[in-house]
Amino acid sequence: MSEPREAALPNILPIFPLTGVLLLPRGQLPLNIFEPRYLAMTRDAMVAERLIGMVQPSDPPIRELNPPVYQTGCAGRITSFSETEDGRFLITLTGVSRFRIKEELPLLSGYRRVVADWREFAADRDAGEAGFDRSRLTQGLRTFFMQRQVEANWEAIDKAPGETLVTSIAMMCPFAPSEKQALLEAPTLGERAQLLTALIEMTATAPAPDPQGGVTRH
Repeated sequence: MSEPREAALPNILPIFPLTGVLLLPRGQLPLNIFEPRYLAMTRDAMVAERLIGMVQPSDPPIRELNPPVYQTGCAGRITSFSETEDGRFLITLTGVSRFRIKEELPLLSGYRRVVADWREFAADRDAGEAGFDRSRLTQGLRTFFMQRQVEANWEAIDKAPGETLVTSIAMMCPFAPSEKQALLEAPTLGERAQLLTALIEMTATAPAPDPQGGVTRH
């Protein structure tokens, strides 16, 4: 059953290194593309499989043009695309599957490409239900949001399927890059949910992040 899904995913994948940004299977990530090399990457993706691999630099303080990256990322398919009058692309990636980087290829039009190995993450292409303590996670979220004075639609949160809840909260919360990577690399959805709950509980009483920091998206 998994072979056709694996065969549909390309061996060569463009990657977009971005610190502190997490994409998970079936999650949605809006991006504002403006650098020439990533405009070229998006154009090329649009005429191919529309897939872009999101990865994090493995050492964020390094300010190189092409920094070392973690070996595990998540590919997303471009499911929304628009172009602004000043030439930027506003896209949404919908997570498809995680991948391992087997090797990196020479630059193409300034952007990076890798040989991707998808085999370990065949289960990512099937929606699943997380086995976790939902009430504990929700209680942690209430404390977390209250401490940061964040409004939340609790009716929607209570009705959200387990995977949707875990994925959306993991992607939106301002965790450290290493914590985001740990969430990405959690072997199963249930393990990701447990890690997410622990992180929420640890950060619920921590000082709120500087509103001038973090990652800006559209």
